[in-house]
Amino acid sequence: MPRKVDTHQRRTRIADALMRVAAEQGLEAVSLRHVAAEAGVSAGMVQHYFRTKDEMMGFAMSVVRDRTQARVTEAIARLGAEPAPRLLLRTVITAILPLDEEARDVGRVALAFLAYTAVRPAAASALREDTAGMTAFIAGLLSVADPEPAAAGLLALMEGLGVYLLGGHYTAEQALAALDDQLDRLFP
Repeated sequence: MPRKVDTHQRRTRIADALMRVAAEQGLEAVSLRHVAAEAGVSAGMVQHYFRTKDEMMGFAMSVVRDRTQARVTEAIARLGAEPAPRLLLRTVITAILPLDEEARDVGRVALAFLAYTAVRPAAASALREDTAGMTAFIAGLLSVADPEPAAAGLLALMEGLGVYLLGGHYTAEQALAALDDQLDRLFP
């Protein structure tokens, strides 16, 4: 009797390999051959599950998004029922920021994906939706006169802190102090 193949599991294995290559060597090193070698599978298997590099990249971006969402969901669950908006925002943002090694690996890959989508508008549609959703979520928690620009500014701060953390320009303590300063301004 033939074995049943879990297509999603195999695609995720390949996406994990892509992310390891991207985290260690940058997206420029991502190729069908490199990803197959990192995953321990044949190039033919990678081609079976992903017709193009863009398709493989899109799936890997969705894996990163899902894992980040899971980390955020776990962090929020630890807050209990109906946390204060400031605490909820801080929790969400700190769950996303690359403050530990695992989050730094994901952050390096996410940053590489952001650069990848900058020159591929079709690949950027999912990221645009995520950004719009995150902006709306943040704006819904703010009680300022014009929440949309304030939410966009907080999201930009989070992204900038992420880049500075990844580059080693800020320590975790410096990044969290900057975040707390901005949250104190939004929640006096």
